Amino acid sequence: MIPLEKVKDIIKRHAKLETDLSSVDVDKNKLPEMSKEYSDLNNIISEAKFYNTFSNEKKELEKIINDTSSDNEMKDLAKLELSELIKKSDRVEKTLKLFLLPKDEADKKNAIIEIRAGTGGLEASLFASDLFKMYEKICNKKKWQLEMISISKSDAGGLKEVIASIKGNNIYSTLKYESGVHRVQRVPDTETQGRVHTSAATVAVLPEAEEIDVKIEEKDLRVDVFRSSGPGGQSVNTTDSAVRITHLPTGIVVSQQDEKSQIRNKEKGLKILRSRIYEFERKKKEDERSKDRKNKIGTGDRSERIRTYNFPQGRVTDHRINMTLHKLEEFMEGEIFDDFVENLNLQAQEEKLINLS
Repeated sequence: MIPLEKVKDIIKRHAKLETDLSSVDVDKNKLPEMSKEYSDLNNIISEAKFYNTFSNEKKELEKIINDTSSDNEMKDLAKLELSELIKKSDRVEKTLKLFLLPKDEADKKNAIIEIRAGTGGLEASLFASDLFKMYEKICNKKKWQLEMISISKSDAGGLKEVIASIKGNNIYSTLKYESGVHRVQRVPDTETQGRVHTSAATVAVLPEAEEIDVKIEEKDLRVDVFRSSGPGGQSVNTTDSAVRITHLPTGIVVSQQDEKSQIRNKEKGLKILRSRIYEFERKKKEDERSKDRKNKIGTGDRSERIRTYNFPQGRVTDHRINMTLHKLEEFMEGEIFDDFVENLNLQAQEEKLINLS
């Protein structure tokens, strides 16, 4: 059951915003924020009003059913109405609970995505490259802006590591469940016996933090500079333009060497560092809140296996929701990515509903 006071608060807040927004004295600076809140409440107000009167309507119908002076036809009608009322109440209660769930403030943020080749040697680096191409296609389809931050290629033309920022609407809420180990099963081009090999790549998706989100003190940083090196270890720069930044309070380390300018490398490094610190603090708070439970949906830990891409069988399986699609080729083209996202979001909501006090 939802505390009735919470529902009444929704109704009161909606009425107040309606009055304030129609006032000539409305604060113009607060107008966009107020309009957004009013719009959000508008989507739920009819459910809130129904839930507020549900108990009284239920009692009235029960009164008719239990009244010995009521005729049978009236009682049957009341029983039918009560049955429909309870069904509607169950639906409305779930909708209201979802609305009242604590919002993840990071959901609307842009994201930084980090992909690294895992176990499997050159094949793992080729798979990391394939994953990055898949995310690029998703970005193109959704008209998101992808900007490369750093890239490290392997000898086989794959990727050892790639970091990019993705900008658009509600990026983090769409991509946050991609964090973890992505496993691939396929026959590598170099395999002469036709044997299926298993390799992996890790993905980390971080909400892109702004300076307002994370204040980094210069005294908390140790900045080391060194010469950039190419994929084979050869020097590609005669100046100390590469940067390694260590955040002393958390121990988080970021290295950046893609740019020829030390200043630009430091800027990019700080961008990644800020997001990693932001995610570190968010995870710490989430762990404190949920220490008594373990979400089935996963922790976002990059050591957790979340998905398997089986090329010989043409299937992709998400292990957190036990969902398999026999459309691997389409998935790698970014075509049916939203099918997984929707199901992951639904399960995450269900878990939060169960744990909602």
